[in-house]
Amino acid sequence: MNTRQLSIDEAYVDLAAGGHDLSVDAVTELGRSLKERIAAATGGVTGSVGIGSSKLMAKIASDLQKPDGLVVVPPGAELDLLHPLPVTRLGGVGPATAERLRQVGVATVGDLAARSLTDLVALAGRAHGAGLYALARAEDDRAVVPDREAKSVSHEETFERDLTDLAVLGREIDSMATRVGRRLRDSAVTGRTVTLKLRRYDFTTLTRSLTLPQPTDDARQIAAIARRLLADAGAKGGLRLLGVGVSGLSLYAQGDLFAEDDDGSPVAATEEPAGEDAPPEPPPPADKRWWPGQDVRHEELGAGWVWGRGLGRVTVRFEGPTTTPGPVRTFAADDPALHPADPPDWRTDPFSSDPGATLPA
Repeated sequence: MNTRQLSIDEAYVDLAAGGHDLSVDAVTELGRSLKERIAAATGGVTGSVGIGSSKLMAKIASDLQKPDGLVVVPPGAELDLLHPLPVTRLGGVGPATAERLRQVGVATVGDLAARSLTDLVALAGRAHGAGLYALARAEDDRAVVPDREAKSVSHEETFERDLTDLAVLGREIDSMATRVGRRLRDSAVTGRTVTLKLRRYDFTTLTRSLTLPQPTDDARQIAAIARRLLADAGAKGGLRLLGVGVSGLSLYAQGDLFAEDDDGSPVAATEEPAGEDAPPEPPPPADKRWWPGQDVRHEELGAGWVWGRGLGRVTVRFEGPTTTPGPVRTFAADDPALHPADPPDWRTDPFSSDPGATLPA
């Protein structure tokens, strides 16, 4: 039986591929059984199940009676269910597309189905217009393709009430980044792109991403970048969902395990038991004080954040979410003028105590 997990709490299942009885009575009983098993396995957590002839219909059906629904759409009844619904129920119809459709009198899926393919292509472009034309007619032949290899590691939370406090949201990000970092390390992979997912009070969903020069599994670094992305996106009106993810995965490589001596020859890493006569451990290299995404302050140049590090150097970008793009400077990792920034105040500017300061060119 083919399954495709979309997130921590959502998945598609191809019942036909598993040889199930596909009669309405049989799949309805299967849905009831699944809900009971979810509740038993989780101590009472509810789940919504939608069953239909395509991924489109299953997804829409699963959303209709949340938070504890079971909706089965019999074959042949797709358009009866689909056409009275708001056009925003269709995947790919976000706020911008919905507004363009509203301006031409399209409010429901039925209104959309009444439009010609030529009209929709002119309105939304060839690919998007053709997709809307097909979905409005319940035409969806996408297969349920099992995941063969993870492309990202993520965690998200839906809140009981919309959150606006950046300090609270920052703590949520820290918690999610810790889980993502642990899963990356447990899977022996690292990733280069950190993504923040937000769903606003009006159900608008958006993502913000930053790609690093080197892959990471460091929860501190993931959290710092996600916090920065949150400060840039803002929480105006409140957020009902927040997610942190890492993609661009590659096999874990422990870069310092086989270092090279000054003459280029390999240095073996060994571990000796510590005792009373054991020499004290040397301090870590200066560039290990820094990690990409870390907030810093330079005595002359002001507030910035670490862009990269290595080979005894650290590169800093001097900008914040309320400033224009700033200059990039590289320093010796032990430069006495460069310091970790004080813990940020997430109620104001998270990267600078003087957000209006003019940055040097």
